[in-house]
Amino acid sequence: MKRILVTGGAGFLGSHLCERLLNEGHEVISVDNFYTGTRSNITPLLKNPYFEVIRHDICFPLYVEVDEIYNLACPASPIHYQFDPVQTTKTSVHGAINMLGLAKRVKAKILQASTSEVYGDPKIHPQPETYWGHVNPIGFRSCYDEGKRCAETLFFDYRRQHKLRIKVARIFNTYGPKMHPNDGRVVSNFILQALRGDNITIYGSGKQTRSFCYADDLIDGLIRLMGTPDNFTGPLNLGNPSEFTIMELAKKIIQLTKSRSKIVFKPLPEDDPAQRQPDITLAKRVLKW
Repeated sequence: MKRILVTGGAGFLGSHLCERLLNEGHEVISVDNFYTGTRSNITPLLKNPYFEVIRHDICFPLYVEVDEIYNLACPASPIHYQFDPVQTTKTSVHGAINMLGLAKRVKAKILQASTSEVYGDPKIHPQPETYWGHVNPIGFRSCYDEGKRCAETLFFDYRRQHKLRIKVARIFNTYGPKMHPNDGRVVSNFILQALRGDNITIYGSGKQTRSFCYADDLIDGLIRLMGTPDNFTGPLNLGNPSEFTIMELAKKIIQLTKSRSKIVFKPLPEDDPAQRQPDITLAKRVLKW
């Protein structure tokens, strides 16, 4: 049994991760400030005596004794991370510093939940881990994109300077149960609009592409990455390499819900990436994932 800290533990992916780790027999501490995470996501876990919840913002230091840390805390949808962009950057940067400091103190292994957004609007397709990205540092999405890029920098500098055991996962679009219904992500948006019979809103032409990974598969990848030898750090892409246009997704959801919704088009938001598809060659080889 390990004692494992999950920051953002009441969020979409964090709650799935907590459940999986408990099922594997570990003691789990969920840390969340409940900005985007919800109590209902973790309520079923509270009956487990090995599950603990701490309401805390990781922008401030935290003192606990743990063996492993999964750092998932940060708003991940544009609606939420653009609402308070300064706090979003603080969560990525100050949060990473505080969690790395904790890992250094207790000699814990630590995993950073990074993002495909570090690639920006990519000029290489699909995106391998060796690609440095094409990111606007002063746009509306920059608080999230650059915050996550800086967090990766901090993780590797802590490894070089303090010999920390780190793992960095670059997570691509993920969907599944417990998604926040109003977080503005395309899968939940389209499903809600279809179920209500509202118009399905596509921003841009609908020809832009995304790759959607199911939550259970993503969690499996994170746990496998944490279990790799200490000399393997990542960064490592985790996502579904099957690529869909946004138009294909909208039509599929209308078909599955038997909705009468019509598709309408609105202008594309600033810096919205035209393509998003992971190269998961490394994950296949190292994780057998």
